Amino acid sequence: MTNTHTSILGAIGNTPLVRLDRLVKHYGCEGTILAKLDHLNPGFSKKDRVALGVIEAAERDGSLKPGQTVVELTSGNMGTGLAIVCGIKGYPFVAVMSKGNSPERARMMAALGAEVVLVDQLPGSRPGEVSGADLAEVDRVAADLTRDRNAFRADQFRRAGNPGSHEQMTGPELWEQSDGDIDAFCDFVGSGGTLAGTSKFLRSKNSNIKCYPIEPEGAAVIAGQDVVKPDHPIQGGGYVMADLDFLRNLKWDGFLQVDGDTARQTVRDLARLEGVFAGFSAGANVAGAIELLKGPHKGQTVAVIICDSGLKYLSTDLFG
Repeated sequence: MTNTHTSILGAIGNTPLVRLDRLVKHYGCEGTILAKLDHLNPGFSKKDRVALGVIEAAERDGSLKPGQTVVELTSGNMGTGLAIVCGIKGYPFVAVMSKGNSPERARMMAALGAEVVLVDQLPGSRPGEVSGADLAEVDRVAADLTRDRNAFRADQFRRAGNPGSHEQMTGPELWEQSDGDIDAFCDFVGSGGTLAGTSKFLRSKNSNIKCYPIEPEGAAVIAGQDVVKPDHPIQGGGYVMADLDFLRNLKWDGFLQVDGDTARQTVRDLARLEGVFAGFSAGANVAGAIELLKGPHKGQTVAVIICDSGLKYLSTDLFG
C-alpha cells in the first residue's frame, strides 16, 4: 500500500493544473490561462498549505508546545485548514472570524472540531463585506484569546511558514506541471503569502516571469493609490493593509485591480464554461489573468490559483 497516506495531511498540495481555454475564447483573448485547482485541497482552499506550513514550522522551532491551544483570525479558509491540521496533530484550535463572512465557513470549521468565535461587525459594515476595521476588531479578539489561554497564535499575516509553504510547494508544483512554460503569475492579495512565496520560486527558475498583485478596485494600497472604496465583496483579501510583511521589499511588474462585479461574473463564467466551481478571489485572479492576456501578455501564458471552493459561498449572492 505504498500509494496511501498515513493521514489526510498527505493529501494537501499536488493539486491539478488545468488550461482555461474555453474561458479564454469566451473573453476574446489570445494566450493561455493555467489554473491551479487549490479548491480541491482537503479543506477546499489553498490555505491548507499555509496551515500545515505554519504549524510544522512552529513544531520545529519549539514555539508550539505539545497539546497547546492554537488561535487564529480567519475569513474561514485558514481556519478550516488549521482545524484539519490541528485536529490530526492533537492541538485544540480556536477560530476567530467576523460575522461578515459566509456562515457555511463557521459550520465547516466547527464540524472539523474547531471552537469558532464569531465577532460582530462594526456599525455601518455590511454583511458579506468584511472591512479593514472589521478585521482589526477580529484581530483584537484573537489577541485577547491568545493571551487569556496562553495559546499559540498562528498569525498567517506574519509567520514565515505562510510564504514558505508556497515557495516550497505551490511554486515548484506550478513549475513542474507547466514544464516551466509560464510568462506571468498574478494573485489576489490576502495575507500576501501566496504571491510572495510563489513569485519568489518562479523568479528563481526564470527571472523573466512577471508577477502582479491583484487588489480590489478603489482599495489598491499596494499600488500606492488612495482608498476611495474600502468596502468590497471579495472575501479573504483586500483588507486595505499597506504593511503586509511578506510583500515588503518585493518588486512587481505592474498592479491589477478588479471590482466585485467583475470577479463575481468571472466566477460564474468559470463554473459554466470550465466546470470549475470556485470562490470570489479565484474570480479576481482569473479576471486579472484575462486583463493581462488582453494587454502586456497577449498570446502568452498566465498562471493563477483557484483559491477556494464555491461551496463556501452558497449563502451569498455569488451564484444568486
